[in-house]
Amino acid sequence: MILQMTPFIMLDGNAKEAIQFYEKALHAKVLFTQTFGEAPVSPESPVPEDIKERLAHSVLKIGEADLFVADTTPGQPHQGGDTVYICITTNDIEEANQLFDSLQQEGQVSFPLQETHFSPAYGIVTDKFGVTFQIFAKKK
Repeated sequence: MILQMTPFIMLDGNAKEAIQFYEKALHAKVLFTQTFGEAPVSPESPVPEDIKERLAHSVLKIGEADLFVADTTPGQPHQGGDTVYICITTNDIEEANQLFDSLQQEGQVSFPLQETHFSPAYGIVTDKFGVTFQIFAKKK
């Protein structure tokens, strides 16, 4: 059996902004996007005008990994938090520094990027969208 786990970030109306941020900060490549308004029309449950531009689904490629990003529908409960961390692993300390610096813009550092017993560069940062990332450089 092949099992794949994909991080999925659910936001409350700012998914498009987050994708633009991740394109710059993480060099993400957008493979697919679809708004609620682009979904097939259902006469039983038409899409309200005010949510047509919200992002129903997207697929980003970051290195070898996929990341899904979407918006909730209005009224759906949404709470930012740290129940899911996304660990970004690199074998290059300079790249670890660049990623950490990019993600901390308007975000919050909870563990500064530094050498640890298990990594030459490890840190934890929550970006401006409330998503927590661990940056991990592999030892050579």
